[in-house]
Amino acid sequence: MKIEILNKAGEKTGKHIDLNDDIFGIEPNEHVMYLAVKQYLANQRQGTHKAKERGETAGSTRKLHRQKGTGGSRKGSIKNPLYHGGGTIFGPRPRNYSFKLNRKVKELARRSALSQKAADKRIIVVEDFTMEAPKTKTYSDMLNKMGVAGGRTLFVVGQNEINIGLSGRNIRNADTIRVDELNTYGVLKAQHLILSESAAQMINQSAENN
Repeated sequence: MKIEILNKAGEKTGKHIDLNDDIFGIEPNEHVMYLAVKQYLANQRQGTHKAKERGETAGSTRKLHRQKGTGGSRKGSIKNPLYHGGGTIFGPRPRNYSFKLNRKVKELARRSALSQKAADKRIIVVEDFTMEAPKTKTYSDMLNKMGVAGGRTLFVVGQNEINIGLSGRNIRNADTIRVDELNTYGVLKAQHLILSESAAQMINQSAENN
């Protein structure tokens, strides 16, 4: 797939890049994308939730009243889960929600997500540039000139361009990551995927390494 390369002003540079069909042109596999997104979201969970059960609740262990002769039901403890302030029945406990996915499954999910974005014509390639200092206005102007301002964007850079990342962090729904951090969830969540020229080349080369 051949795509035009724009500059940061949204203008055509006259250059093109061939996106590898083994990455950007496959038939998307919805099930593996679902698994990859499920794993990503599960890994974000802290799993620190905790509710006190009957044995952990503070309170007297004295029997509330004698077993028989009151005309009421038997009451053994104020910490009974049926009482207000009592313990929680089968309450949540700290746990690890993460689970394993095979490397090939995760790679197929990432390629499927990229192919889906390419089929929807929502990939933009911009020539490499640097910023001497963080400038939110410069980043905002770039999105405006590319016609993607207001939507959720993911800008993938080839190297650790700190100033580019800092420039976009105050803009709502505008995320910036390095190419080695690219994941299925981020690609699917973004309405438009912006690739720097070097990032696009690195993604192309990843097909040869796998």
